[in-house]
Amino acid sequence: MPQGAQAPGAEDEKPVVITVTQKDFAKLPVEASSAHAGPEQGWLPANMDLVLYADSEAQELETELLDTPVRIRATPVEYRWDLGDGNVLVTDNPGEPWPSKDVSATFAYEGWYDVTLTTTYEGQFSVDGGEWQDIDGTVEIASEPQEIYSKSLESRLVNPDRPHDEERDPFVPKRSADTEGPRDPNATIKEI
Repeated sequence: MPQGAQAPGAEDEKPVVITVTQKDFAKLPVEASSAHAGPEQGWLPANMDLVLYADSEAQELETELLDTPVRIRATPVEYRWDLGDGNVLVTDNPGEPWPSKDVSATFAYEGWYDVTLTTTYEGQFSVDGGEWQDIDGTVEIASEPQEIYSKSLESRLVNPDRPHDEERDPFVPKRSADTEGPRDPNATIKEI
């Protein structure tokens, strides 16, 4: 066949364009951010800062479409913290451990709460080592809830002859239906 000639019928063939849709992106195993709601001991006084932060980075995944290698990059762009009392914080800041209070909240009432982080990821794809292209749409991945007990602390007189037991005080009850924290009637969705 002369150089530059096409095989019979080749002129009718159109090049195959590989693309990754939001639906494809949502099926990939993007890992949840590691959520932290502190302090580490699992309780804090009511109306005291609850520091929130996420360990999250861009993730790269590999797959094949039409026998062609495709790389996917998932980049975290938004963090939605559901505090379990009706309040929600939305931010593009992953936060940092204490003493940073860049991403923080308070509980107004005593009780157990589940703090849940949902991270929104934007995606890009690269076909067979080519340039990165944006994926239309995002995916949201929820992290495991973090249990936090909000404790109402009150001042009281104590017997100075009785030693303070730091292992017991302040008392944090086991989680049960009776110790669940109430919803905040003034709950809001706050963007920071």
